[in-house]
Amino acid sequence: MLAGYGIAVPVGAVGTYLVGLSARSSLRVAAAAALGVASADGAYALVAVVAGSALAPVLAPIVEPLRWVSVAVLIGLAAVAAVSGVRRYRAGRLTGLQQEAPMRARTAYAGMLGMTLLNPMTVIYFAALVLGGTGDDPGVVERIVFVTAAFLASASWQLLLAGGGVLLGRLLTGQVGRLVTVLASSVVIVVLAVRMVA
Repeated sequence: MLAGYGIAVPVGAVGTYLVGLSARSSLRVAAAAALGVASADGAYALVAVVAGSALAPVLAPIVEPLRWVSVAVLIGLAAVAAVSGVRRYRAGRLTGLQQEAPMRARTAYAGMLGMTLLNPMTVIYFAALVLGGTGDDPGVVERIVFVTAAFLASASWQLLLAGGGVLLGRLLTGQVGRLVTVLASSVVIVVLAVRMVA
């Protein structure tokens, strides 16, 4: 579980996007998005315990290009969120939380799953923990426990972020508050995305 929290707790661009999306969405959409992030972490934990030693050298050469793809995707999402927030503000259509929901639950899940899978450092992190933990090759039970605990840790943290985002959205229901939060979220996402390559 500590390994799962170790990769999930540092709030980067994906976590910031999750909070921003949650603030503009329903609890159902926010929870689905959070579980999309946790599913990617769980999938990478599974890949690490199954083929970590073989994958680490294969992924090393493509980490940098994937990082740039991640940056481009995150900046694009931030720009889309900011532009749509400004347009809704100008049109004066920010009247209710449900009008704000940018997507359905399954779309939020798939989008956050895909965005999180763009970060191959997660599988390298898990592989290093699995391979360097005891020096011995872990057994089947240890692998299952590791993957399950990593997923549950990530899911609990991502759901906490999503719930906080929904709460923030409920508290800041005015037009100006909604505009400020979407613009602030977009700026933070861009800054964090740029930090990924800086």
